[in-house]
Amino acid sequence: MAIHSQINPIAFTIGPLSVHWYGIAFAGTFVFGEWLVRRMLTSERRTDIDTSRLVVYAMVGAVLGARIVHCAFYDPQYYLTHPLKIFAVWEGGLASHGGVIGLILGLIVATRKLATGTLLYLLDRITIPSAVGGAVVRLANFINSEILGKPTESSFGVIFDSVDQIPRHPVQLYEAMCYLTLGLILYLAYARTTVRTKPGKLLGIFLIGIFIPRLLLEFFKVPQAAYEDFMSVSVGQVLSIPFIAFGLFLIARPVSGQQNDQTKLYYR
Repeated sequence: MAIHSQINPIAFTIGPLSVHWYGIAFAGTFVFGEWLVRRMLTSERRTDIDTSRLVVYAMVGAVLGARIVHCAFYDPQYYLTHPLKIFAVWEGGLASHGGVIGLILGLIVATRKLATGTLLYLLDRITIPSAVGGAVVRLANFINSEILGKPTESSFGVIFDSVDQIPRHPVQLYEAMCYLTLGLILYLAYARTTVRTKPGKLLGIFLIGIFIPRLLLEFFKVPQAAYEDFMSVSVGQVLSIPFIAFGLFLIARPVSGQQNDQTKLYYR
């Protein structure tokens, strides 16, 4: 028997302002990320890094990257016709691939302006909250009845009442479970192994763990891009391949055994 999804996407209203679960989830991931990374840096004696400023660069980069990639790859014709709509982020339309690129670019800027140490050092540590945040955002997508799955006759199909009465794969929940599992794996690898002393390894695991499930689960989604109906693979699958390749490169990349005293402090 299919389950009906009747969750109101609006969490609460304040006068004319409606606060959506998606917005809470998105903001909450950065609040959680700042708290967790600050605890990790404190345990490593890296109290010189201002995580409150760091998260601003990360958030701005992630939002800009996610929006630009969505507009450029998922519905370019619409945004070329309505260019002002590019700035209407509140109407939805953020691409996770662009979010990852934008977050990395934001941290590149941060490492130059804030003297926060090596880029890979920071990227390795933000992988854990990023994986958890990805899961939370996918749960918000489920609440919003967006990023829908294809029809299914299985007993765990979900009917999104605001869309139609067809049982569908709850792909948002599939992805959320994958990302939560990845977050746990990354945390255990960081806390119980020496992988945190090897720059880029946690980032490599993150990229593979995020984008291989994304590539596979795309087969269960309805087309996301306006022109995908005529493609044998989805835009999300095409965009995932470079990230997977880069993740494999980071894992296979040899790490020098010689470290200076400063690097030893960062990667103790």
